[in-house]
Amino acid sequence: MFGTRRRQVREFLRESFCAKVSAHSRLADIGATGNEPRHQNNIRMTSSLRRTIVTAVVFLTITLVATILAENGLTPDRTVNGSTIVSSHDPAIRIELPPSAHYIGADRWPLYDIADCELHAFVEADNDKNIHRLYWVQFEAYLPSKPDLHHTYDSPRHATIAGLDFYVDTSVVDSADESRKGSDREHIHALIHSRGYKLPVSMMSVRLVHLLDQEKRKELMIIYSEELPNKEWRAADLKPGGKVHDQWVGLEAGLIERANSQIKLEPRAEH
Repeated sequence: MFGTRRRQVREFLRESFCAKVSAHSRLADIGATGNEPRHQNNIRMTSSLRRTIVTAVVFLTITLVATILAENGLTPDRTVNGSTIVSSHDPAIRIELPPSAHYIGADRWPLYDIADCELHAFVEADNDKNIHRLYWVQFEAYLPSKPDLHHTYDSPRHATIAGLDFYVDTSVVDSADESRKGSDREHIHALIHSRGYKLPVSMMSVRLVHLLDQEKRKELMIIYSEELPNKEWRAADLKPGGKVHDQWVGLEAGLIERANSQIKLEPRAEH
């Protein structure tokens, strides 16, 4: 459904754009037969055409994005003030990150066409936009059209934060690892790159997942990631069989502790 509508919108906008360019080309041909010297008229018409093309591209891009968002109703629902996210539902909660966490934007889309997914990204980076820490906050709910789907997290580790139960698991990945097409990882990487930021070569992450009720159809996910303490290390080095795997236990414990201390949650009443 979403793909068909997008194709229709793109085709309409493409035809409109071609019509604008064609019209200006005809004007250029007509003007060239007038009394002005041909080269002066061509310069004027080329400049006019260039301005029209730039304006049309900007207009069509904005229109395409606005049309898709309006059609799908997928504008971000949560509000952000500084380094704080406020959600009025699913769940109603206030999420406060460190003041040093810089908000770079949000994305919302139908994840694999089965879930309403809304993510927000915050980073701590240097002046060259090299990311050192990443805060990834995501609200997700299976679509009503998929009533048989339920989340199936199986991590044996749990943590209670602000009275809420969270599944806890950790990972180490290389940023260049290929993302599954259409995945939330692909989306957050696209958002990061669109803002001009650069991920470190490898990162270690702790993922916290809270399921809202026994139906297990809605979740709040928070992922806190850091660059590895040694820039020469890669993900494989810390995994079983890796050359510094013996250091992972200590690194993992510190990572989880920092996530718990830097992410403040305040559940609220539903509005």
